[in-house]
Amino acid sequence: MHTCNAPRLDARLAAAFAYVRPGHVAADIGCDHGKLSAALAGSGRCPLVLACDLRPGPLEKARVTCAPFGDKVQCRLGSGLEVLAPGEADDIIIAGMGAETIIEILEAAPWVFDARYNLVLVPATKHSVLRRWLARRGFALAGETLCQAAGRWYAVMNACYTGACREPDGLECLCGLTNGQPGCGDYYAQQNAKLKKYRLGLPAGQEAEAVDVLIKQMEELSCR
Repeated sequence: MHTCNAPRLDARLAAAFAYVRPGHVAADIGCDHGKLSAALAGSGRCPLVLACDLRPGPLEKARVTCAPFGDKVQCRLGSGLEVLAPGEADDIIIAGMGAETIIEILEAAPWVFDARYNLVLVPATKHSVLRRWLARRGFALAGETLCQAAGRWYAVMNACYTGACREPDGLECLCGLTNGQPGCGDYYAQQNAKLKKYRLGLPAGQEAEAVDVLIKQMEELSCR
């Protein structure tokens, strides 16, 4: 990644950067400090970046971070995708929030259910919930990058709308496209630990039995 006076990105943001298509206008939703927005503009990857955040404080920091790139970055204050007009940006990055919040943002903007948009999603929590929602709502994962930043595992997801809604199985929800990637064994062990915790609260029955099978499958994957 070649950047001109752009900030250095951690593994999570570098993975998100890689999924943004060169030459397209990008919207960085939940831009926080603006490092990714600055990198996308400063590298020349995007002709325009819309750096958006719900909170005035972080957006002001983003404004400072992105100042060297002039009108290649526009900072916007507002909630989710409400700050965008449909079609204003083709590549949409949503990072730094939990899966449920990402889902709420996408559900509130029906225009993103369109194959023209390239989604780059970085859930801070509940990766499996987001993978299930994407499949059920007609999105396909074109790519996924497993990485660690600040001691936490992240799955950076690249999704596009196909209209083919389907019900994914448990393994797909837990693992996505991460099989064979560096660190996947540790990631699966962590996912399985959360699954076992969920299992403790289930009464005896079909769901509990299905979860037991899934736990065993995950144990086998994490030991490979």
